[in-house]
Amino acid sequence: MIQSMTQGNPIKLILLFSIPIMLGNFFQQLYILSDLYILGHFLGLSALAVAGAMTPVFMMALFIATGFTNGLCIITAQRFGANDIRGVRKSFSGGLMLTVLCCFMVVICIQFNLDLILQKMNVPTDIYVDSGRFLKVITYAALAMLFYNYLAGVMRALGDSKTPLYFLIFASVLNIIINVTLIGYYKLDVVGVAVGTGLAQGISVILCCIWLFWKFPILRLRKSDWSVSGRFLLEHLKVAIPMSLQFSVIGLGVIVVQSICNKFGTDTIAAFSAAGRIEHIATVPLFSLGIGLATYTAQNFGACLIRRIRQGVLQCFIFVSGIGLIMTICAYEWGSELVAFFLSNPNQDVLNKATQYVQVTSLFYFFLGLIFVFRQALQGMGYPLLPLLSGLVELGMRGFAAFYLASLYGYIGICYAGPIAWIGGACIVVIGYLVIIHRYRVPLFGKIDQKCAIPRRDKILEKD
Repeated sequence: MIQSMTQGNPIKLILLFSIPIMLGNFFQQLYILSDLYILGHFLGLSALAVAGAMTPVFMMALFIATGFTNGLCIITAQRFGANDIRGVRKSFSGGLMLTVLCCFMVVICIQFNLDLILQKMNVPTDIYVDSGRFLKVITYAALAMLFYNYLAGVMRALGDSKTPLYFLIFASVLNIIINVTLIGYYKLDVVGVAVGTGLAQGISVILCCIWLFWKFPILRLRKSDWSVSGRFLLEHLKVAIPMSLQFSVIGLGVIVVQSICNKFGTDTIAAFSAAGRIEHIATVPLFSLGIGLATYTAQNFGACLIRRIRQGVLQCFIFVSGIGLIMTICAYEWGSELVAFFLSNPNQDVLNKATQYVQVTSLFYFFLGLIFVFRQALQGMGYPLLPLLSGLVELGMRGFAAFYLASLYGYIGICYAGPIAWIGGACIVVIGYLVIIHRYRVPLFGKIDQKCAIPRRDKILEKD
């Protein structure tokens, strides 16, 4: 199960590692997609609008937590790449402590600011009460997802991307069964979906903990492993906090756009929500390859193999360019059919708006692919500030485009907010990567398994 990515063909390793992640991300999207499908077909557009209006807030909390846990796992992967087994265990124990702290902060921030969040999101009065109830419950489902994401991240840091997939498949199927039972049989309202999602993910986390202890001897913590210094935790936080902030500004950008979209009424919210899910599905291959590249980069950075990093990034860039083109074609050819799948007897206006969003954003998937590749490469090498700057640029451009273009052109202006942000964010990470990789003065071509001196690595991997 444990696999080193410091030997072998880069793109083959990354692809084989990323395929389970991609399948896992599809199943993770199935959580949201099945919820929307069940709501749209059992409870109608109003319930779908509730979930659509609150999903960005839920995703914001999940983005922050996911960025934080991914940052923790970068250090774990670097320790593993350096063959520091004791450091891997200490990184795991420290990550668990910091994950619990992150969970506590997420609950406090959301539960004590529900009314403020609903007001700032411009939630329509006809779904205001249900939206608050839905958000209150779905927050706890996010905590279960947070713990799963950390445990899955640790497994991926050790080179195992298949086991997290199996748990996601189990949780996704269980989620559908519970939700259909609660909504279809017990006739619960929109809150039933939030309850079902939380239960399914919570059971998955418990089973995941049992599996980790059983199958990963390297992660069986000893009493001494819990004695972690503040300096060692700080090394984790130096990567985790910027990554969390980066994910948070991306999530905040989505919330800004959603809050503007909410002003256009319930039908537009439903259309925007359905179209957003199609976008998430189409970009899962790009995102998954980026996650695989981050683990590959972190392990090779820990092993001082910079030329392997350069080769892997170049090959991933070529690959995601082709994937982006394929996703664009698919979105244009079958966008309306996919959108209709999540809507029960939609009126033509809702269907047209959803299809319009899918077709506009699909033209710019190339730039989104650049972000996933070069941002994850920088994070894997322990450079989180440039990805954070990229996220801030995305936030600024997304907010400006949404406010300005929406005021001029209406709904079509909102559709262009994401693509404009992707272009700005891609420029930052591509230029940043090229500048940083040039500093190591390692040729692109040549023997890729030759080690080189990395001054920053010695500091990162300093013994605790």
